[in-house]
Amino acid sequence: MNEPDKKIIIVGAGIAGLTAAAYLSRAKYDVLLTEKNKEIGGLVNTIERDGFFFDTAARSIENSGIVKPFLYDLGINLEIMNSPISVGIESDVINIHSEESLGDYKNLLEKLYPEKIEDIQRIVSFMEKMMKDTATLYGIDNPLLKDLKKDKKFLFKELLPYLGKFLLTVRRMNRLNEPVEEFLEKMSSYRPLTDIIDQHFFKNTPTSFAMGYFYVYLDYIYPMGGTGQIPKAIGQKIIEWGGKIQTETEISKIIPSKNQVIDINGNLYPYDYLIWCADLKTLYKRLNTHNLDDKISRKIKEQKEKFVSHRGADSVFSLFLGVDEPLEKYESISHGHFFYTPSKKGLGELNRSILKSLIDNFENTPKEEILQWLDKFCKLNTYEISIPALRDSSLAPKGKTGLEISVLFDFDLFKKVQEASWYEEFKTEVENRILKTLSNSIYPDIEEKILFRFSFTPLSILNRVGSSEGAIVGWSYEKTPPVANSLLKIYSSVKTPIPKVLQAGQWTYSPAGIPIAILTGLLAAQKIIKNKI
Repeated sequence: MNEPDKKIIIVGAGIAGLTAAAYLSRAKYDVLLTEKNKEIGGLVNTIERDGFFFDTAARSIENSGIVKPFLYDLGINLEIMNSPISVGIESDVINIHSEESLGDYKNLLEKLYPEKIEDIQRIVSFMEKMMKDTATLYGIDNPLLKDLKKDKKFLFKELLPYLGKFLLTVRRMNRLNEPVEEFLEKMSSYRPLTDIIDQHFFKNTPTSFAMGYFYVYLDYIYPMGGTGQIPKAIGQKIIEWGGKIQTETEISKIIPSKNQVIDINGNLYPYDYLIWCADLKTLYKRLNTHNLDDKISRKIKEQKEKFVSHRGADSVFSLFLGVDEPLEKYESISHGHFFYTPSKKGLGELNRSILKSLIDNFENTPKEEILQWLDKFCKLNTYEISIPALRDSSLAPKGKTGLEISVLFDFDLFKKVQEASWYEEFKTEVENRILKTLSNSIYPDIEEKILFRFSFTPLSILNRVGSSEGAIVGWSYEKTPPVANSLLKIYSSVKTPIPKVLQAGQWTYSPAGIPIAILTGLLAAQKIIKNKI
């Protein structure tokens, strides 16, 4: 039974919080969405500098049968375009346009590693199978975003015939949770080949996710005006439906025995239901369990211990450039979303055992040795490069180009550097080495054309959005995630042991991303609307 007189507080105005607030506002609940920053959107945002527009985290958005129907369901009319991907290694670049492009990728690998053709054929054959499974998962619009009582055509013509195939695919993919690095080692003993594939992903990414990712390349979309147009449009809908958004409001204490939260300025907010869409470690650290039932308190303590003992996934270093060169130069090289590896040698142990040793012995390691490691790391890594104006020419001044260059980067190393008081120096050294690497490879002499540059580090992400270990996709895969990690359990993923409190967002389900943020935000809202909390 609907209870629209109930007061809902939602903490965190990222995509999950915005989603929950939109659906509850539309259902006429009394909604207050709080956000600690000045702007909404969390990791999905677009910023401007000197006429150049940059997407701060998501370079494109994976549709997954979720994003487009979600926007349609809320009545949001953004101009959305497909966002084609390019993949490059050394001087060779392929453009991905269809599933047949996997053949181009196979040819590229065979050109680079002619002595390992049998291994490549075995790997690519498996990737083809996983692409088909991934395509099945995204095969129809997500039914949670459909009114099945009204849309009988979708129910009988699409959903029911699809369900059996979907369940078989999920079961098959759930059996492939082995880390992709370990899986590829069974396919080939040649480390440069396996590195060139797995260093695209976070450490220990499940095989089912990584090996099917070539299909995801075909599923990327991009809103005209930048990815930040999506949270902006959702926020406008929330206001239109009577919801309230309060920025620069950081919640410092949650008191479930009184159904209250308190912000860092001492302001108190009562609630009937609370949806936490921010970092889950933060929720449990700021939770006041006084006057709760002993059984509930024990469950909360167990959950807190589980979360605090786990880490966020790898973080990212992002370099933003304004370049005094026309778009045509970059258009001749790649699409606007480009995964580029400057060397076929692969990272080897640089990002694993060598990095771990460096961090463990940081205090006794000379700065020169750390910079030598950094030099190799930047030369051998894989970069995610985005050029917004190649998808929307209004996002850069005429005759100029803005580039966003990102690389997976360990949070702990930056933390150690900060503690040693050479954070700014190290950040500049990372920028310089990335620029040198790209200038000596795919973008000759780009260093000479730079109008301005700035960067975000893993610590920038921690400070801005409060994401543990600067993570951008929730929990690390290096241990079994402390949350639901099977699609069949996603409906229960939003529950917490805390009375009248639900959770949503990237920390709620693993693997995470924008589609999962939307689904968990929607599921949390539906539990309140259907009075199932």
